[in-house]
Amino acid sequence: MEPVAVGLIGAGPWAELAHAPMLARGPHTRLAGVWARRPEAAARLGAPVFERVEELFDACEAVAFCVPPAVQAELGIKAAKAGKALLLEKPLADSLEAAERLAAAIAEAGVASQMMLTLRYAARTREFLARCAEIEPFGGHAANISGVLLGDHPFATPWRLERGALLDVGPHMIDLLDAALGPVTAVRAHGDPLGWAGLLLEHEGGAVSETSLCMSAPGQTPPTSVAVYGRKGSALLVPDDGDALTVVAEEFARTVRQGGHPLDAARGLRLQRVIAEAEAQLTAP
Repeated sequence: MEPVAVGLIGAGPWAELAHAPMLARGPHTRLAGVWARRPEAAARLGAPVFERVEELFDACEAVAFCVPPAVQAELGIKAAKAGKALLLEKPLADSLEAAERLAAAIAEAGVASQMMLTLRYAARTREFLARCAEIEPFGGHAANISGVLLGDHPFATPWRLERGALLDVGPHMIDLLDAALGPVTAVRAHGDPLGWAGLLLEHEGGAVSETSLCMSAPGQTPPTSVAVYGRKGSALLVPDDGDALTVVAEEFARTVRQGGHPLDAARGLRLQRVIAEAEAQLTAP
């Protein structure tokens, strides 16, 4: 299969660390060009820089996004209408309404989509989920605690500082618990979206899980973990996404050429619905 020509939107720290090298190294994809708000940052990524996003669309088969959620929601619709397959970051958008508009545009255009929920592409995670399927799970808990929003961390970006851990790392934890225990049917939230947020999730089939989220904890923090308990045993995941990006690129190339991926925009929309309900509870007067 010829490498898929992928255009990249965004040139921030994560684009420089992950997206650009992943797409450029091949053999399944090639980085066809970059469009970003800051052309000087885009020029550091080692690919042609386009002044207009429409020019980027003309140079590629598919588009990868590495921009704030609100920007992804807006430009993702343009890419879908241009007939491009989409590699989307989490969360899908900055609000449920914007996520619904983007998912609808993708469905209407009939283009393929894939979410970059990086933990789901790692071998260790897939082994964990296979184990969960064997143990008849009835409960679990997950924790993602860090100090990313403190000091001058490169990922302490405006949208994360404004919305906190729920919108940023929440999709990862909710997605893993949903995949391990069954579709989430209800959520109860407590705490502070900019501090410590706790979610109690109810799953289809009766399982219950909890997740703790925080990106403003000082000092050394424990590794992210997910534990699931069932009638036939238990399973523990301490994620390691070292091999994930290679798998993302390979599977995205297949998605572009053949269509369909379980982690598509519809999946992202389901996660956004849970997040929106939890955020509404956390910010209620």
